[in-house]
Amino acid sequence: MLLNDRGEVFVARRHGSAADWQMPQGGIDEGETAREAAMRELEEEIGTGKAEILAVSAGLHRYDLPDHLLGKVWKGRWRGQEQVWIAARFTGSESDIDLATAHPEFDAWKWIDPETLPALIVAFKRPVYEAVLAEFRPVIARLRTGS
Repeated sequence: MLLNDRGEVFVARRHGSAADWQMPQGGIDEGETAREAAMRELEEEIGTGKAEILAVSAGLHRYDLPDHLLGKVWKGRWRGQEQVWIAARFTGSESDIDLATAHPEFDAWKWIDPETLPALIVAFKRPVYEAVLAEFRPVIARLRTGS
């Protein structure tokens, strides 16, 4: 979860989709920590790793694919994901964000009020986003108050 100094959340729209918004995310490579993976994924997906890690989720957050997507995504290898979430404060300027990466995943981005986040997300991921938002609410509050 990438946050700005106003406590807004960064979301990006999946390349080629009119409605699929999400936060940057990705897998942890062998030998990599969750923190290292988060910074790498920011570089790969939004063109910058200018961020300061503020918090790591206390546990794993899991979602399963709906039946109609099983076997169609991820080459049919998995039925869902278990995720470690990171809250980070964006330390760059908006001009540092560049979606024209080597392998673009997104075609638009924006900062949003965290409370509007779940409504933007595909339904099967919504419970995870709600749980992550609840877990990181104290971090968001600190950014908003400057404390």
